[in-house]
Amino acid sequence: MAWWKRNPSSAVATASAADMPLIRLEGVSKSFEGDADEPSVALRDVSVDIGRGEYVSVSGPSGCGKSTFLSILALLDTPSSGRYFLAGRDVSSLPPGERARTRNVDIGLIFQSFNLIGDLTVYENVEYPLTLRGIPDRERRERTMAALERVGVAKRAQQRPTSLSGGHQQLVAIARAVAGRPPIVLADEPTGNLDSTAGDAVMQMLGELHAAGSTVCLATHNPRYIELATRHIYLFDGRIADQPAD
Repeated sequence: MAWWKRNPSSAVATASAADMPLIRLEGVSKSFEGDADEPSVALRDVSVDIGRGEYVSVSGPSGCGKSTFLSILALLDTPSSGRYFLAGRDVSSLPPGERARTRNVDIGLIFQSFNLIGDLTVYENVEYPLTLRGIPDRERRERTMAALERVGVAKRAQQRPTSLSGGHQQLVAIARAVAGRPPIVLADEPTGNLDSTAGDAVMQMLGELHAAGSTVCLATHNPRYIELATRHIYLFDGRIADQPAD
């Protein structure tokens, strides 16, 4: 498919897959400071492997730890304890610069908080991460426009994000995530700001990414979208559960 080609510069994409899960968490816990010096525990001793090319759903009730789980996978947060291996490399405590570089090359993020830059146009928001990677001008233009066209916002390329609806901002954030052609796509409620038609289109795109070889990890409350994944992880009170909570 023309809009999606594997990124040959990704170390994660080209690492040997022999006897090695792409993602491995070993006894990962995460706590935050709470009221009255009582820490709030978001994840508790989570151990899980995600293989190369899997399509995994992560579900559970509000507050179960889904967003924290994805933030750790995305190298946006660090475990309070335990270890995180990415393609066999321990990335639990990488310095900030190396975390950012790994995330930019290897991980596409689709979160509910769009994190678009208000001073840049839609086009520039999608292009900017490619600029950081030193991708040549022509290839940057091709990738950026292909991603914007795929999510249906190419006509808005010269607008500022603040002039767009929440749904269109979400689509721009999705285009930014896939323009880098990452081997891993992490999506946290990616359809939360979209109507059902646009939401279904986004889920179809995630399916295309998976079919093209990407590892997809989707956090969602939507039972219909959960069933699109080929494997399901359930969280309850920050722990991996055997089945969904009632």
